[in-house]
Amino acid sequence: MDDVGSFPEMNKAWHEKARRRFAAPFIGGDFDFITVDPMMLSHSAVACGYTVRQFYEDPRLGAHCNAYVQEMYDLLPITHWFTSLPWLGDLGVEFRYMDHIAPVPVAPVIDGPEDVDRLEVPDVADIKHGNTFRDLTTAYDHIRENVPGFFTPITFGAELLGGAAELCGVENFIMWTLVEKDAAHRLKGVYRETCINGADAIANNYCSATISTGAVLANNDIFDDGTIREFAGPNLRKFVKGALGRGAGPQVFYHLCGNHETDYKVIKEHALFTPFTVFHIGYKGKEPFPSGELKQEFGNICSIMGSVDTRLFVMNDPRAVYEQASRQVIEGRDARNGYVLGTACEVPPYSLPGNIHAMVRASKDHGSKGMW
Repeated sequence: MDDVGSFPEMNKAWHEKARRRFAAPFIGGDFDFITVDPMMLSHSAVACGYTVRQFYEDPRLGAHCNAYVQEMYDLLPITHWFTSLPWLGDLGVEFRYMDHIAPVPVAPVIDGPEDVDRLEVPDVADIKHGNTFRDLTTAYDHIRENVPGFFTPITFGAELLGGAAELCGVENFIMWTLVEKDAAHRLKGVYRETCINGADAIANNYCSATISTGAVLANNDIFDDGTIREFAGPNLRKFVKGALGRGAGPQVFYHLCGNHETDYKVIKEHALFTPFTVFHIGYKGKEPFPSGELKQEFGNICSIMGSVDTRLFVMNDPRAVYEQASRQVIEGRDARNGYVLGTACEVPPYSLPGNIHAMVRASKDHGSKGMW
């Protein structure tokens, strides 16, 4: 291993068991309990004594912390690491690294609707010289060399509408969807096509790339279902279809962050489903989206991931985490194409370890094969 951090070798026996558990929803076979995925990002660095800023500034360190903590909590046999709002740097957005949160954009790169046409989609060659490709490949190459069992290249169009909005400012973009629709559509197209070229670059570099995408700004707290249908649904479909066409996939993870009380039906109309798809919805109103409803709507189409409220993870109440996680597991565990227990969004960086343990314990207590 090189000079990044100071970690012991991974437990190969644990990894093999976690790998079988993780693959079971897709290929069948035995598993000890339902996989738990708290969407682990910068908490992994904090748990290892580093900072949120270090997680993002040093992709090698961040990715290695992530791999180590997956084993520590008995989670996934793969790593999660990605830059804040991927591919925006290729369109001119500058970022500021923060001590306690993910990097944030410094400022929009266009001032008004008349500026949209001057934005050009970077081609794949340009993408390969950009900061997102650099950071992702730095993380992936480090894992492939030092913790090869955890190597899983991922390409991101994680926030298609929100990424477009950052180019002009989120408040401006929301207004444009009402009064400058042509500009809003063109802007989201620029970001979508940039993400597709990013998928091409990652898939070409590694001969594979899991597609991670979804809807964050496009949620029912911001937009009604009609606006979601106009701006988000078809846009999501075009991205996934484009990424698949460039060699990414066939694994697809849909993450609907925030309140998707009714608009998930719109997303469902437009989503593309492969045999290796996981669908996740964060909230229904103010409560975690019920796993029973998720199973009813998507369980016959793909694997599903239930939610535990992320707000619980910074509270000193592991019983509340355990009880909510248990209810979700019991509702979703018999989904036809497999179930994963997750969090509504990224587990907070300063989550209490006892709460993450409570979530895993709930899966072990109620999600072990043979109990249903």
